[in-house]
Amino acid sequence: AAGWHRNEEVSSDSEAESPAAGGRRRREETETPQEKKLRLAKLYLEQLRQHGESRRPARDIDLFEATACLGTLVLGEALGVQTRERPCSQPALSVQVQPPDPASIRVLRGHQLPITCLVISPDDKFIFSAAKDGSIIKWEVESGKRLCVVPGGKKGTEEQQVGHTAHILCMAISSDSKYLATGDRNKLIMIWEAATCKHLYKFTGHRDAVSGLSFQKGTHQLYSASHDRSVKVWNVAENAYIETLFGHQDIITGLDSLSRECCVTSGGRDGTVRVWKIPEESQLVFYGHQGSIDCIQLINEEHMVSGADDGSIALWGLTKKKPLALVRQAHGTHGSQSLQQPYWISAVAALRNSDLVATGSHSASVRLWKCGEGFRKLEPLFDIPLVGFVNSLKFSAAGDFLVAGLGQEHRLGRWWRIKEAKNSICVISLKQRAGTADSS
Repeated sequence: AAGWHRNEEVSSDSEAESPAAGGRRRREETETPQEKKLRLAKLYLEQLRQHGESRRPARDIDLFEATACLGTLVLGEALGVQTRERPCSQPALSVQVQPPDPASIRVLRGHQLPITCLVISPDDKFIFSAAKDGSIIKWEVESGKRLCVVPGGKKGTEEQQVGHTAHILCMAISSDSKYLATGDRNKLIMIWEAATCKHLYKFTGHRDAVSGLSFQKGTHQLYSASHDRSVKVWNVAENAYIETLFGHQDIITGLDSLSRECCVTSGGRDGTVRVWKIPEESQLVFYGHQGSIDCIQLINEEHMVSGADDGSIALWGLTKKKPLALVRQAHGTHGSQSLQQPYWISAVAALRNSDLVATGSHSASVRLWKCGEGFRKLEPLFDIPLVGFVNSLKFSAAGDFLVAGLGQEHRLGRWWRIKEAKNSICVISLKQRAGTADSS
């Protein structure tokens, strides 16, 4: 288990340094993993120029690898283009969507108890969903057919049961669609073959409910978060445990990751969002919500959105410890005049690398939002009527549909029950406005 320092890089080198070396070390410690790769690749190329191919540097990697590390920097320098990294403008996909016809929303039913989590396959052809009854269903998006059902078992039948015997709280699919991971209240992580729903193996080690799962994009490295306040790192292809990360002071309620070797977590009532930088063995801590932070999702490698039970949603940038934008009572309030309270935000979703965000609650609707310029504003677009607790939201990779997992109860508890709600999966087509569709 790795004990991590908060808000600082960890170094095992404690020897005295010269001022110049100290300055260089400080610069290196503030580098991102990408900046470090660029610096080392540039250093290597310079060594090649100085020594010539007859005397290669000690580290035997070839010129092709170094150039690949430099990526667009090398090309930009060759073309005389300014290549200093800067945030790319987000595609304004929010202007392309319009409110769907409620009658066009497809409803898929198969789980007996509230849906708690779902994922969409990277090719947008399949949906995997899980519920409090411990069942897992694989759906075909186009037809709505159930392709595979893994039933949940009763408590006490763990030895005979292939699947889960407790509430499933989270799931993740690898970016090559090879592996599906599911986590439950019994502290277990199950690994499945996504194509066939065949059970491969289980990971044990968490001391409480597993509440968040995410594969690092482009790899089989899996991050898991738990109510035991820790994050664990696994190599699914090798069926191996890697390390444990500590820092949160309360249960972790959600987790997400993208291509970088880092993940983000929402820390429940400790009031923090955290970014875990795996190679540097450090973490960044962000404060902003007043209540329990229950859900989080990355928009791109630099920005994320989170929701809390105080009814607020927040936009974050990795360079600011406070939210870039915060909307309180994002779904309104409920209750009597004297005891009004905000609707809890139970799910958030972001269309990757765009300006489109969706939030869910039990306010009888899913709300779509537009991220303003520089992620400094959240503007409501429209509501989609859905009755029940919205426990999970996911955009398709192409952005042409949104999937919501509904339940009569909240994913994490039974504080309220909405009897008229149906435990179901809703597939919502996001039609483009006239004139924005491709001419093809």
